[in-house]
Formats: sequence, structure tokens, C-alpha cells
Amino acid sequence: MSDDLTPRLGLPYLLPAQAQKHVTVNEALERLDALTQLALASRSLSVPPAAPAAGECHLVGSAPAGDWEGQAGRIAQREGGGWVFITPRAGWRAHVLDEGVTLIHDGTQWLEGPRRLGVNAAPDAVNRFVVASAASLFTHEGDDHRLAINRAGAGDTASVVFQSGWTGLAEIGLAGGDGFTIKAFDGSTWYEALRVDAAERELLAGEAVLYHRSNLLGPVGFSGGLPAGGVLERGANANGDWLRLADGTQICSHRLAASTVSATVWTYPAAFDFAPVVTGTAEAGTLSVLCLDAAPDTSSVGFSLRDGTDARRGDMAYLLAIGRWA
Repeated sequence: MSDDLTPRLGLPYLLPAQAQKHVTVNEALERLDALTQLALASRSLSVPPAAPAAGECHLVGSAPAGDWEGQAGRIAQREGGGWVFITPRAGWRAHVLDEGVTLIHDGTQWLEGPRRLGVNAAPDAVNRFVVASAASLFTHEGDDHRLAINRAGAGDTASVVFQSGWTGLAEIGLAGGDGFTIKAFDGSTWYEALRVDAAERELLAGEAVLYHRSNLLGPVGFSGGLPAGGVLERGANANGDWLRLADGTQICSHRLAASTVSATVWTYPAAFDFAPVVTGTAEAGTLSVLCLDAAPDTSSVGFSLRDGTDARRGDMAYLLAIGRWA
């Protein structure tokens, strides 16, 4: 700055014994009129507008031409039928009328909006937006309202942390992965309470899938010593019906006519991992009992229906086998 100008706004000083002091005063007043409550008509022009109003201000674009040539980044003020150019300084604020945005100059360039904002609290370098209040409200403007939390990449975090005494106790969101998680702090470590596996469309507690109406029934299995798949699995074929439970239990049933000549073989509708317990009842007008002709194996059993004289009968038998499929 020159000794003839004020250090902040560059207003001209009155000099001792200066003639036509009103010229200097008027120049200072015009500059004050432009910079006080600074309002820029635009920041997108690189050439002057065709018919500017007196006092109209613009932020000169990056590639100016015509009367603005060589004035990139400066404030152009229409004054006395010409343009006066003002160099902005750090901390200056300006409102761009045609965009409705507020700019702040950082000493090098204009930036949109405040870099930090504190409502009843002081922001810092990390917490640039801080609110101290009994409650906060985000509401719609006629229809929907959506709050977005965006992270930089797949290994980063986008979450909401719940604290007590500035110590985190719970967290929900994307915590270092693509699965939506609910985490809690037990006093020494953070643990994952629930996680949504988006690829498999499953809800997990730890690594175990939680059951719900759509996956309660279905193929059962074991993985790593833990049930995998449904809780109950049902099936039927020509050899009867079967029911498998996630704990490894299997129940097979069938209605089958016995032979009066030799043992009747029942092949289970689903094989067992170990020989099951086989029982049954007879559908007969004469007292008869079910007898196993041999010990059951994992895939079938031979049986007979016999009356009080030990004679074979050809009645219908209701058979039940209970054992383990795994």
C-alpha cells in the first residue's frame, strides 16, 4: 500500500494544502460505497457488461478482455463512466447477486461460504461445523428430506457416533467396509453387534445369519461347526417325507404295506449320517406289531408286521425314523 492510501480499503488520504479536496473525498466515498456490504453483480464475466449501472461491481473472470484485460481476480467497479479496479484482501466478504452465494477471500482466492461455523460453540480444524443445542431439526421443504454422509473410499468410514462424556459408546453406518453396521463399545474394545451383508441380503450378528420369515425354511447345512442356511428343511419323495433341523436332527416318515412273504425294505426318503431309531404302528384289524428284521443302517431298514402267532401280515405300516443328518 502507498502512504497516500489507507492500508485496508485503499482509500485516498487528504494531503496538506491539497487543492480540490472534494475530488479525493468523493473518490474515497465511491470506494466505500462499493466495498461496504460488498455485492457483486456477477463473478462469471470476462468482458464488461454492455450497459452497467453506476456503482455496479463485478468479480473479473480468469481470462478478461477489453476494458478488463489484465485485471483477473480483481473487483471491477463502474465509476464515472469507466471502470475502477480494486484488489481484494484476506477476510473480505462479498455476495454474488446472480448466484445467491457468499464468497470469502483467503488472501489468494475467493472461496464459497465460511470455512468453519459454530452455533453456540467454537469450531476447530477437525470439527468445522459445531452446534451446541438441546435439539437439532432438519426438515423438508415441501416433500422429501435426505441427510447424506459421504466417505472418500471403500476403506474409509461414513458413520454416526454416539458419545457420553466425549467417549464413544455406539456407532452406526459404514465403518471401513460396505456393510451397514451397528457397533458398541464394551469399555475396552469395539465390537460389531449387527451387520447387513448387502451382497447376500443377510443380517448378521457377528458372523451368524439372523433368521427371519424368508430364511427360516430352506436348505440347512453346517459351516465351521455352526448351522448355515435355514432352520427347518422339508422334503418328500416316493419313499416318504423328511424334516431336517438346523441342529442336525432328521425325522423321516412313510406309510408302507408289509409283505406276508419276507421282510419289507424301507429306503428312507433322505439318508442319515448315523443309523436312526426306527419305530412304527400297524393299520390292522388283528393285533400285530412291527418287528425289525435287522438293525437299521443309514439308508434303509427291513421290517415285518407279525401277529400273536408270529405269522407275517400284509397290513399297512406307519413308519418313523429319527436320527441325525449331520
